[in-house]
Amino acid sequence: MWGRKRQAAEPAKIEEQQPQRLKDALRKARIDSAERTGVVVDLHDAEVARLELLNEALDPLFAEVPAEVDLFDRGVSRGQTPRLWLDAVAHVDMARDKRVYRFVQDTRYGRKVLAESPNISEIAEAVTKYLAQRLIDRERALSDSGVTGIADPRPAIREERRRRTWRAVRTFVYGVLAGFGILIVMALLSTPKP
Repeated sequence: MWGRKRQAAEPAKIEEQQPQRLKDALRKARIDSAERTGVVVDLHDAEVARLELLNEALDPLFAEVPAEVDLFDRGVSRGQTPRLWLDAVAHVDMARDKRVYRFVQDTRYGRKVLAESPNISEIAEAVTKYLAQRLIDRERALSDSGVTGIADPRPAIREERRRRTWRAVRTFVYGVLAGFGILIVMALLSTPKP
């Protein structure tokens, strides 16, 4: 008899302990989750801080870029993946190892890694080469198009208007002649025969 009561008391005791264990487990899981979230936030802040250090190291380089050149728009974006944008197609972000900078350019064939290093000076050197190449490409594009200075567009506009006017007059004259021709042919066809 006593054995049966003990067996009946044991499950009741286990049932009372399970909610307590679950409560403790939930509490422990919440604490762990909060700690992990804190670590993720700290890692994100560390990435942003590293990119800002690189941004400050690039200040003298961008100070040398001529004021009339508007190719570059530098800034740190603080999204889910922080990035230091140099222009519309190139940026620096942190590699999987959060101590390594990765300089990336978006191309029509996908992303191209231009440089990867834990040293700010090496990434700054790669950015310097990139800026120099972009400036040379800009100069070539301007020299190929014949745009060396700002030309006065008024003579070209006058010439285009003159061509359009003569084209319209010519079309009108051809239309009038065609209309007279059609009227003469209709008149000849509609005259009664004797």
